[in-house]
Amino acid sequence: MTSVLLSTTYFGPVQWYQKLYRYDSVSIDLQETFQKQTYRNRCLIATTQGVQALTVPVVHDTSNAIGDIRISDHGNWRHLHWQALQTAYGDSPFFEYYEDDLRPFFTERHWERLKDYNMSICQKMCELLDIQPTIVQTSDFRLQPSCPPSINPDDFRLGINPKHPLEDVDFQPKPYYQVYQQKHGFLPNLSILDLLFNMGPESIFYL
Repeated sequence: MTSVLLSTTYFGPVQWYQKLYRYDSVSIDLQETFQKQTYRNRCLIATTQGVQALTVPVVHDTSNAIGDIRISDHGNWRHLHWQALQTAYGDSPFFEYYEDDLRPFFTERHWERLKDYNMSICQKMCELLDIQPTIVQTSDFRLQPSCPPSINPDDFRLGINPKHPLEDVDFQPKPYYQVYQQKHGFLPNLSILDLLFNMGPESIFYL
């Protein structure tokens, strides 16, 4: 059985969901140290202006472990994120098809902890993508940023990163239709939402 170690993500990128689809089991590390400007609390979407980051504000307690990080209500971010998705993808082929499934994550229920919010999102996205990964949330690991990532080739906690991605020989982004492709060209490895809204039920063939 093949397994992979990942960080939790907020509407993670296509690369992250590829791991869920291709590996027999997935471990989500809840003991790793929270890192800013990563997919742990942000996703990247395509807009008419280019790539835009949507970031979930968080609250730090005495513990900086990702499993203890709480979500902040600062700045009415839920409304702003949903509004940004409506603006960016309202004209995409499948936004209307999925919006009722996704709206509750921004309008109906408030999660206290980031890990629970992200896992609920992940479960819904797997349902919409029609994939059935085996996912275990574990506290048996601790991320050491100074440790060379090559020690474990199936550890993608550092490698799947919006700012400084590491080489992943198994991930070669396959171009698909995007709303703003004529303006910006194909934008690879955006949030799984970009793939879903543009390709709908065919999204699984790009994982």
